Amino acid sequence: MSDIRRAKFPPDYGERGVEGDEPVAWSTIEDQLREATTYWLSTVGADGRPHARPVDGVWVEGALVFGGSPDTRWVRNLQQNPALSVHLPSGGDAVILEGTVEWVTDPDHPVSLPAREEQHAKYPQYFPSVPEPGPFWMLRPTVAYAWTLDGFPKGATRWAFNT
Repeated sequence: MSDIRRAKFPPDYGERGVEGDEPVAWSTIEDQLREATTYWLSTVGADGRPHARPVDGVWVEGALVFGGSPDTRWVRNLQQNPALSVHLPSGGDAVILEGTVEWVTDPDHPVSLPAREEQHAKYPQYFPSVPEPGPFWMLRPTVAYAWTLDGFPKGATRWAFNT
């Protein structure tokens, strides 16, 4: 991680730098990313139209790892434009990741085995045993944001990552 700071908002959103306006700990966000069972992906099609869909995934070694059928629109969108925004489903808390995804086909990639083990642990209904190696999408975020609506914008945090 190269930079952590207050997330910027227009002044009429509320005062920043007051008591209780401390940054969120990244470890708290990583816990939420590990525990989430669904991640909302936002892609952009060749025609410029946005497309959002929930997917299963796992957070391992600083990356969100997920798969999907090449017949889905969101996968076709990523094949044409690998820019991705991801957020966790929540009514009052925001966790948003942004970056460029990588299509990983190397079965010996360092994230492959930990991701497959986590898939088995997290989704035993789909993976009763550790799945065989296969290609997957991986997002190592370049930027992340988090805040809660309770007391907003206090605590709203932005992280920038070295990639």
